[in-house]
Amino acid sequence: MFIDSHCHLDFPEFQSRLPEVLANMEAAKVSNALCVSVDLPDFPNVLKLAQEYPHLYASVGVHPDYEDTPEPSYDFLVDTALKHSKIVAIGETGLDYYRMGDRSYESMDWQRERFRTHIRAAIACKKPLIIHTRSASEDTIKILKEEGADRIGGVMHCFTESLEMAKAAMEMGFYISFSGIVTFKSAKDLQATCKEVPLDRMLIETDSPYLAPIPYRGKINEPAWVAKVGEFIASLKGVAIEDLAEQTSSNFYECFQIDRSYS
Repeated sequence: MFIDSHCHLDFPEFQSRLPEVLANMEAAKVSNALCVSVDLPDFPNVLKLAQEYPHLYASVGVHPDYEDTPEPSYDFLVDTALKHSKIVAIGETGLDYYRMGDRSYESMDWQRERFRTHIRAAIACKKPLIIHTRSASEDTIKILKEEGADRIGGVMHCFTESLEMAKAAMEMGFYISFSGIVTFKSAKDLQATCKEVPLDRMLIETDSPYLAPIPYRGKINEPAWVAKVGEFIASLKGVAIEDLAEQTSSNFYECFQIDRSYS
């Protein structure tokens, strides 16, 4: 069985299709999925999904790309994570300088402060972090180290950065998660990195509704298709698909501190 370690089933693309999407998961032997929060106004929908469906989990946090949105406080993140048992992580959080454009480095201070708030909350409530990082590798690792994120670990989601960054993250106890991007023909560097990441430090995900893997590229992605990500990586690394599915599922339970017997 596969597990989708990162998806957004609360997004509008799924509102009219949720029963079909969940049925597709079951048919594809995808046992669980983690529905990830991106902002506070939509967080109740994320939590509702996790509470309604035993095989779904939730996180709480605000994405670094969401600038004009209510800011999460340390107290809110900690209290909410501790109040609800189906919340298994803090995030997604991190840094994204990709759209910084002509703005100054200092103009992104709000992102860095938000990131630190999430890390501190994760350590306080003992929940792992879901990290989004884009065009900000150096600062992401720097802040994680400064805040002592190695005490809680987590996952570098939808990883597209260098092998050096992957190694730095793994040294702090983070897992590296690969999405459908790894299946793209243009992703040779990422595929090379994937080959070097040990199976016992790896997760797989869809980030649906985005980034559908080959052969579905260009379509609305869904958790069932994490199986295609797993199949591609198994072939890339020369391992049995059953072994990859079992190891990445085991990693998911370990990373998010979930009792496998109740999943």
